[in-house]
Amino acid sequence: MRIVSWNVNGLRACATKGFGKFLAASKADVVGIQEVRAFPEQLDATTRSPRGWFTHFSAGERAGYSGVGLYSRVAPDRIETSLGDRRFDAEGRLLIAQFGRTSIVTAYFPKGSGKERDNSRVPYKLDFYKELFERVQKLKRRGPVFVMGDYNTAHEAIDLARPKTNEKTSGFLPEERAEMSRWLKAGWVDTFRAQHPGEEGHYTWWRQWGGAREKNVGWRIDYVLASPNAAKRVRDAFIWPQVKGSDHCPVGVDVD
Repeated sequence: MRIVSWNVNGLRACATKGFGKFLAASKADVVGIQEVRAFPEQLDATTRSPRGWFTHFSAGERAGYSGVGLYSRVAPDRIETSLGDRRFDAEGRLLIAQFGRTSIVTAYFPKGSGKERDNSRVPYKLDFYKELFERVQKLKRRGPVFVMGDYNTAHEAIDLARPKTNEKTSGFLPEERAEMSRWLKAGWVDTFRAQHPGEEGHYTWWRQWGGAREKNVGWRIDYVLASPNAAKRVRDAFIWPQVKGSDHCPVGVDVD
């Protein structure tokens, strides 16, 4: 089974840049997307419900902002979209799909930077991490869990091209990195790093100016984390920087 995650940075825009072709070529069984930035009814029919896929979306209340979605070849047994906290539910940041005993989560973790790029949303971001952590800790008691999405945090210096110049930037703050570490210490596995230990230059997001993507000056902020019993099933983990259509690229895992 192949599970793929992609922050599409606006699904309507991504659809005009080949999202449908990506779905067809991905050989994925489940595709989770983040930053949909549209209500489902605003999507064209092919994007909203492509042939051969079951689709589910969780939109934020604010137009053109946030939102997540899930495409799957098999219909989920159950879908959840709430953390039970209006601060997060109103922004459409979570979708949990259950396939038998396996749970697949697509999540759009908040940025810590506010409108003035002042790191004012860091407390909100960390609260989301903590509440989702409690939710998935309960999920893993019933079976394997994969938590994929845009985590908006580079965990270690190897995960961004310029760590020294970003030590005070949200996405690489000590408290954000510590929260990622807390997940890993609790047994969650960074599937890509587990499969590619010590490998440099692997990024999933690049700024849209200054030729950052061409120069590979990026950040690895998109992950598939796996619970211990899910991680045992992972056979490969990958990043697809060659896939265009967003300022992020897809990431994923192949599992038994």
